[in-house]
Amino acid sequence: MSAEAADREAATSSRPCTPPQTCWFEFLLEESLLEKHLRKPCPDPAPVQLIVQFLEQASKPSVNEQNQVQPPPDNKRNRILKLLALKVAAHLKWDLDILEKSLSVPVLNMLLNELLCISKVPSGTKHVDMDLATLPPTTAMAILLYNRWAIRTIVQSSFPVKQAKPGPPQLSVMNQMQQEKELTENILKVLKEQAADSILVLEAALKLNKDLYVHTMRTLDLLAMEPGMVNGETESSTAGLKIKTEEMQCQVCYDLGAAYFQQGSTNSAVYENAREKFFRTKELIAEIGSLSLHCTIDERRLAGYCQACDVLVPSSDSTSQQLTPYSQVHICLRSGNYQEVIQIFIEDNLTFSLPIQFRQSVLRELFQKAQQGNEALDEICFKVCACNTVRDIIEGRTISVQFNQLFLRPNKEKIDFLLEVCSRSINLEKASDSLKGNMAAFLKNVCLGLEDLQYVFMISSHELFITLLKDEERKLLVDQMRKRSPRVNLCIKPVTSFYDIPASASVNIGQLEHQLILSVDPWRIRQILIELHGMTSERQFWTVSNKWEVPSVYSTVILGIKDSLTRDLVYILMAKGLHCSTVKDFSHAKQLFAACLELVTEFSPKLRQVMLNEMLLLDIHTHEAGTGQSGERPPSDLISRVRGYLEMRLPDIPLRQVIAEECVAFMLNWRENEYLTLQVPALLLQSNPYVKLGQLLAATCKELPGPKESRRTAKDLWEVVVQICSVSSQHKRGNDGRVSLIKQRESTLGIMYRYVFSFIYSSCTEPLVLSIILSLFVKLHNVREDIVNDITAEHISIWPSSIPNLQSVDFEAVAITVKELVRYTLSINPNNHSWLIIQADIYFATNQYSAALHYYLQAGAVCSDFFNKAVPPDVYTDQVIKRMIKCCSLLNCHTQVAILCQFLREIDYKTAFKSLQEQNSHDAMDSYYDYIWDVTILEYLTYLHHKRGETDKRQIAIKAIGQTELNASNPEEVLQLAAQRRKKKFLQAMAKLYF
Repeated sequence: MSAEAADREAATSSRPCTPPQTCWFEFLLEESLLEKHLRKPCPDPAPVQLIVQFLEQASKPSVNEQNQVQPPPDNKRNRILKLLALKVAAHLKWDLDILEKSLSVPVLNMLLNELLCISKVPSGTKHVDMDLATLPPTTAMAILLYNRWAIRTIVQSSFPVKQAKPGPPQLSVMNQMQQEKELTENILKVLKEQAADSILVLEAALKLNKDLYVHTMRTLDLLAMEPGMVNGETESSTAGLKIKTEEMQCQVCYDLGAAYFQQGSTNSAVYENAREKFFRTKELIAEIGSLSLHCTIDERRLAGYCQACDVLVPSSDSTSQQLTPYSQVHICLRSGNYQEVIQIFIEDNLTFSLPIQFRQSVLRELFQKAQQGNEALDEICFKVCACNTVRDIIEGRTISVQFNQLFLRPNKEKIDFLLEVCSRSINLEKASDSLKGNMAAFLKNVCLGLEDLQYVFMISSHELFITLLKDEERKLLVDQMRKRSPRVNLCIKPVTSFYDIPASASVNIGQLEHQLILSVDPWRIRQILIELHGMTSERQFWTVSNKWEVPSVYSTVILGIKDSLTRDLVYILMAKGLHCSTVKDFSHAKQLFAACLELVTEFSPKLRQVMLNEMLLLDIHTHEAGTGQSGERPPSDLISRVRGYLEMRLPDIPLRQVIAEECVAFMLNWRENEYLTLQVPALLLQSNPYVKLGQLLAATCKELPGPKESRRTAKDLWEVVVQICSVSSQHKRGNDGRVSLIKQRESTLGIMYRYVFSFIYSSCTEPLVLSIILSLFVKLHNVREDIVNDITAEHISIWPSSIPNLQSVDFEAVAITVKELVRYTLSINPNNHSWLIIQADIYFATNQYSAALHYYLQAGAVCSDFFNKAVPPDVYTDQVIKRMIKCCSLLNCHTQVAILCQFLREIDYKTAFKSLQEQNSHDAMDSYYDYIWDVTILEYLTYLHHKRGETDKRQIAIKAIGQTELNASNPEEVLQLAAQRRKKKFLQAMAKLYF
């Protein structure tokens, strides 16, 4: 190396490796450092980022002297930038997996089109009309790359995509994303129109029997030279990176297979083509090896495709023995040949080729079909479950609950089938001792669970049973079954129908306790408890699960039952019934409560009344969750039972507060106001705070439509709530002139205070009642002397405007109550605009302006079909609009302030002009000018931008003024329509930002 060359090399190596960000691509270009940059272990920017940046710079539109946007110029700089992008892709060996993962569809489309252009592919000729065999190798390879990408992109677009979590709303970013989305959709539309041609091109490529070449960085440099300097090298068979025929065909077969498989969803006949291509891909991978540098196939995905094709389109020349068990099961399920599925499962008990999870999924699918009304599948479900159970026994797992449920009512056919499965699932000559022991124990347990000795004899006389059990074990089992008592009495006066089931023994306490926890069948629960108590008398089985919870007012009575078996049974039935009711499994809850009622009727009148009360509450919940949701009134019998409960006067009956609460709420929800106001006994009003509260609310609802002077009950309700919320003792002067503390009254009201909120939060759903309660507490909140921002509410005018003893009210508790009430009411009906306005006012009063705007906009949206209709003026009052204006102002969204000033009955020009003078605005500013319909504001904007020298923004304002529909000479209807259209678009744009 000469000294001069060495100096140049030293100078080059001493330059900084990271150029300034503004001109890094020019740095790489001018210094010819691209290859050196790409050879770094972790180049920054990464290669795919370079491609994006090169193409973005090359595709930037230009602006002429008349400020008109022109297409990107075809100059030397842009051609070199495109060439650099191609060279980076060549460095990545044109790996579509890498390029598709990192580049968007528009960028990759631009890159491959540049590859077609530089590879001398005529732009006006369809690829399908070209003969690949006669084209230069690099040109043919460019066409294959483009068409492979085309069908891969179509396939990829058919997959569901998880939406990215959006960041803070920015109009410019949203516009850019929308533009890219529209561009991608347009490209996909074109690709789908050309999909048939792309498939024909790739099918033609499979007939080529010569190696192809793809452009490298060197061949791209040669193409960039003058045509006379290339000497035809790029068109020879040795230029570029060599791609063997087998490698090319392997990639093409895989991509074609994926395309055919995707088309099979609409045309099942195409699955045959997909199957052919995927299996050809497997053959080619076996030929070239999985370590090929230029053929990267996801072999796990390929295996999945092949298995799916085997299921969807089994080979016509294959016998059922050549198909995989998965395929055989799927084919049988699709054709409804369930008996063949059973045979496959029995054979699999010997081969273990199907995992138990797959077998269970098949059983779940059959159960679902049976529950949909196909009763013919009940027998199939039992047989499949029996096959799976025997598989569990062989592998040492416990018996499933499903088998126990399906075997509750055994018959001769079920036992015959079970014995057949057991016999065919074990090879006695090769089976281990542990496997034989598992099978023997299973058959013994089946015998012990049977009550009919005829069925026991069927099993004990079977050849498999005789082989697995010794003579002594068989005799002991038969004697044990004969001596077993057919009846077990729990108490002196049992309920005949309930106890008319013979008990059975068991040998596994843990297994029985597990079944006891899972079972919701009262008859099975009783049977298990009898078996457990027959094994040990020292255990209290109601403590088996800590999830069994019974209210303390009930548990004291239940645990006082002397007979331990009866005590366990009553407690467990009650606990399971309450749990089923809580999780809305009302059918099982009713069965459990009915069984418990039948059990306690003969020996405990107190527990009988308890169960009747719980069944009343269950019927209320059942109606509210069922027909009540559609507005259907409850049956008269249920209403009569609720009245009977409220008027019940039985001493020493344990009562749950929630039942009284639900009964009063039930009467309010179904507008039984006449009963609550006129027919409730006076003694009940004095003794039951729920009923008293219900009477006050019902009377207020009745008086609401009348004149304000007649609303005496509303005043009574106001005084009750005010005293509930009072925190200090009040003095009262009696008739004798002495002053006394009314502590007893406050104590009663304090108890009622807790009742009120428990009642509101968990029971009441009637909108009018909720609105009255909410407006009462909002009014109470607003009477504070230090309140700055009032909260508005419906019906607020019916309450008094002042409180005599203001200092005694706990306003902090009132404020918390208002927030909780609004949260609850919106959970009942999130589309009530009045409640949404209250929520917005609360956020406004607590300086949470973004959240306040969210709810103000939501209130308008729900009552105007998302602003497609005009928002009613009683929703967007001047007060609401002014608060929205203040929210936008404090959020520095000053253009939004000016637009909202137009919504007022009298346009607030002063506020609008002041906001437009602000230059530090966080909104889209001039992008909102199209939403302004007041010409005065637009003229002020024009003047303001002229004064500031902002020519572009001034032109936008002038364009907005020049719209013909804003001409002052237009009829009033036209002007109102123009204003309404702009209101709609503006509010919808605001909603997209704040929702």
